[in-house]
Amino acid sequence: MSNILITGAAGFIGSKTSRKILENGENVIGVDNINAYYDKRLKHYRLETLKQFPNFTFYKADIENKKALADIFQNRKIDAIINLAARAGVRYSIKNPEIYLSTNAHGTLNLLELMRKHDIKKMVQASSSSLYAGQQMPFTEDLPVNNPISPYAVTKKAAEVLAYSYHYLFGLDISILRYFTVYGPAGRPDMSYFRFIKWIDEGNELLLYGNGEQSRDFTYVDDIVDGTIKALKPIGYEIINLGNNHPHNILELISIIEKFLKKRARIKNMPAQQADVTATWADISKARRLLNWIPQVSIEEGIERTIKWNIENRSLIKRIKIDLSV
Repeated sequence: MSNILITGAAGFIGSKTSRKILENGENVIGVDNINAYYDKRLKHYRLETLKQFPNFTFYKADIENKKALADIFQNRKIDAIINLAARAGVRYSIKNPEIYLSTNAHGTLNLLELMRKHDIKKMVQASSSSLYAGQQMPFTEDLPVNNPISPYAVTKKAAEVLAYSYHYLFGLDISILRYFTVYGPAGRPDMSYFRFIKWIDEGNELLLYGNGEQSRDFTYVDDIVDGTIKALKPIGYEIINLGNNHPHNILELISIIEKFLKKRARIKNMPAQQADVTATWADISKARRLLNWIPQVSIEEGIERTIKWNIENRSLIKRIKIDLSV
């Protein structure tokens, strides 16, 4: 059995990826600092679903803390790393750029250094479609992404180029995955779909930033997990888009949520956010070629599954606080 270190294991994508690998019979060493970027109750909920597996080991640690990481690497055999620990969110990065740089760049550097020291050859590194702001769609991996418009995007770019340097210098095999607007059950409360479902279901006002014509390549979390695990194969240093290849605008998203909740949204329009991109659309031909990966879940099916989970967990969702500063 392989031993996979997954950072951000209590996070949205991290917990789902951990669970799938555990179900496949592999060992997962989970790392997460359980920070307060959003309501910790969701993180503890996700973590409890993983602790039922005997092949799961959890360490509460921060990838910014090299000593804490070094102890884990010293005491556990690690065959590969999936780095999903990151400070997420474009808007909050504008208010707190230092912590984004520290986690997303320096934290990644800590992992790369320990990989080199312990002769671990494989890493899957999470990146973001935010890097493509201002580029012509659909976005291909060879587009120059040298003009990021948020500190979040800057730090994701920094992690990518750090990974490349370690690939070049030390032969590390690193798959960079640029995720496109991941959604699904037990997701992040700072994401629009989570807020919209909660607000509409509870009869509260829905705050819509911009005119709703902004479009996103919404990608269901199970598809993202599938691509992430497939990227563990040896392919050298590659940047790969994981997106649904079918953008939908925000007004469409709201309409789909209304349909499955059987409730109408009370929309309050707010000014557009400066650092938000107008549209995202992934060209996924490289993922098809290198990973044999094609997304399977349409936005209608994905939102229906997400709403079903929300309804089943209304008591938890009702207690989740929405922080409008993130």
